Amino acid sequence: MRIRNAFPVFGLLTTIALAGCSTTSDSASVDNKGGAGPTVQTAQIFNDAYGVTKDAGYSLPAIPIDRVKPQFRRQVVSYETTERPGTIIVNTRERFLYYILPNGKAMRYGIGVGKQGFAWAGTAYVAWKQEWPTWHPPKEMAVRRPDVAKYVEDGMGPGLSNPLGARAMYLFNEDGKDTLFRLHGTPEWASIGTAASSGCIRLMNQDVIDLYSRVRPGKATSKVIVIQ
Repeated sequence: MRIRNAFPVFGLLTTIALAGCSTTSDSASVDNKGGAGPTVQTAQIFNDAYGVTKDAGYSLPAIPIDRVKPQFRRQVVSYETTERPGTIIVNTRERFLYYILPNGKAMRYGIGVGKQGFAWAGTAYVAWKQEWPTWHPPKEMAVRRPDVAKYVEDGMGPGLSNPLGARAMYLFNEDGKDTLFRLHGTPEWASIGTAASSGCIRLMNQDVIDLYSRVRPGKATSKVIVIQ
């Protein structure tokens, strides 16, 4: 990945830091970190959605969902907004991603976000998406993390330990330029509800597979709003 074409509102230094999305600086248990966010009415919670999942020849391990706070589990909630169904709203402060449904509802997912100083906000859209993506850390990250330098050119192939997880959705700005920010999975389920990654928005693998199945890439169909 190269550092270019970031949101105009972001400073260059912030963009450089953000480009290394999805690697972990440090991680804390979801039992101890992360806010609950606003009180909403939950219509349905998917506690049974986190078992062993067979996908494209891979076997995703079960997530011990009883160790994840209930608010960070996938659920349908009441959510009033003027945004149309299909819009994604990411609230980094609350650690929630909302996929807007009809009739005042949303599918809500718990997320992990960038550490303080790596936070970002803006409007984008999902230009394209990929199953079991290859991870290419930027050169700037390799300077900070020599252990990932070998993946800069050739990338880390897809697999259970890949930092992008089972799915990735690539965010472009309104001018059609890659923002270098991603919505993606993670094998590190304990980082959900924390500020543990270097900038991008991470979901549990079982959740990112569900979100991915709902998203139709394109400027007209997949608006993404990230707020702090």
